[in-house]
Amino acid sequence: MTRFKLVIAVYLILIKDDKILLQRRYNTGYKDGNYSLPAGHLDDNESITQALLREVKEEIDLDLKPEDVELVHIMHRREDDIRIDLFFTAKKYQGIPRNAELDKCDDLSWFPLDSLPENTLLYIREAIKNYFSKTLYSEVGWK
Repeated sequence: MTRFKLVIAVYLILIKDDKILLQRRYNTGYKDGNYSLPAGHLDDNESITQALLREVKEEIDLDLKPEDVELVHIMHRREDDIRIDLFFTAKKYQGIPRNAELDKCDDLSWFPLDSLPENTLLYIREAIKNYFSKTLYSEVGWK
C-alpha cells in the first residue's frame, strides 16, 4: 500500500518601508510569469526551518538565523496536488536581497503593499492578506 505524500513548501514574507519583496517566476514549469514570494520545497532529511534558510539563501542570497524567523501563516492548499504552505517572516537578516536564481526568476522587486502586481498568484495574495490580519491558518482550493 502506498502512503499519501504531502508536499510542503516554505515562503518568506519580507517587508521593508511598506513594501513587500516579490519575485516573478520564470522557466520553472509552474505559473511562470506570475509573482510569488521567495519560496521552495522541503527536502528529505531537512527541518522546515533549515529548508527556509536554504531556500532564501539560494533564491535571494540572504542569510537568516533560525532565531530571527517567525511562522506567521499556515495554508492547507489543494491545486494539482495537496500542499502545506508555511509562511515565515524575518525580524532581521544579513545581506541585500538579489536575484540569485536567474534561471528561475526574471524579476525581484519591492512592491507597495497596497499595489501588488496584477499577476501575483492568488494564493500568495491570500497569504499576504492573512499575514496582515494575523490569521494563522487557512484552506485554499477545497470545496
